Amino acid sequence: MQINFYYVFYSFLHVISFILDYFRPRLESTEDKDPNCCGSSTLVVNHDSSTLDAKRDTRDPCTLGDNVQDEEYFRSYADVTIHEEMLRDAVRTNAYRYAILKNYESIRGKVVVDVGAGTGILSIFCVHAGAKHVYAIEASEMAKQTRKIVEENKMADRITVVNKKVEDASLPVKADVIVSEWMGYNLLYESMLQSVLHARDKWLKKDGLMFPSSAELVIAPFTDEDLDLRRAIEFSYFDRLEIWNEMKQSYKVSMESMREYAKHCISNNVHVRCLSPENIISHGVPVCKLDLYKVNQNDLKCIKKEFEFVCFGSSHLHGFVTWFTVSFPGDIQLSTSPYVE
Repeated sequence: MQINFYYVFYSFLHVISFILDYFRPRLESTEDKDPNCCGSSTLVVNHDSSTLDAKRDTRDPCTLGDNVQDEEYFRSYADVTIHEEMLRDAVRTNAYRYAILKNYESIRGKVVVDVGAGTGILSIFCVHAGAKHVYAIEASEMAKQTRKIVEENKMADRITVVNKKVEDASLPVKADVIVSEWMGYNLLYESMLQSVLHARDKWLKKDGLMFPSSAELVIAPFTDEDLDLRRAIEFSYFDRLEIWNEMKQSYKVSMESMREYAKHCISNNVHVRCLSPENIISHGVPVCKLDLYKVNQNDLKCIKKEFEFVCFGSSHLHGFVTWFTVSFPGDIQLSTSPYVE
């Protein structure tokens, strides 16, 4: 069975489910907006050409200006909650730890730049692997805590915390290695990747290493007969639309004209949950493959992919799920695929 991506995706827009954590992406129409307005990327469904576009995030904060948006972004990273979530993700953190320690021969005695260092845990892993010196770049107020953690681990002579944006920072030497935990929803949602590429072009030596070194985003259709899910969807979608019909009875004020606007707003949200392999009803199709040594920022402004799905059999289609895989030197991978434990 062949499925036309445009028709099905549009029909089931409100039940799309994505795997991964940290940020909530938006599904937006492709009206003309300034592609340089914001610094983060998001998943966009192009209703005109049936392609999947990864474009600049064009939400309202753009109108506030880059400086205000940057302040809001880095303020969110100064809060402890997001760092708790990252560190509780043992699979993700251990994958980085294993990749860094396994590549100790390439890190020992070398200069490392940690982009978006957060708590500094990746910087500390690099010191464990024998790094000569690590520059932990963290633009948010979390940098104050990063310094305390570095001192707590008696590594102040090996790790320098730089409390600036990558674009504004300067280092005394070139880097042999760049590490960064930049992935977000749908791989590209966070603006961290642009900063990583900036750091690569600015500091990485010609034969330097990137951790991770490549990334791939995959999409596939899924089915899920879970009653709890359907009830949650019905409450979050249909009941939220019905409230506008009830205004006349409740307050003698008609607001039925709000239904279409509410439908558009609600459809911009996605459901974040895990799926089992049996829920996937077709082979996944790569949306994009990124070589972190070669990709540039212009390549990320508009990522397009035309494809079709051939399903395994007959079943209900409830939406689409995306997952990604990033690869590190030494054939080490971190994947959010439902096929990986």
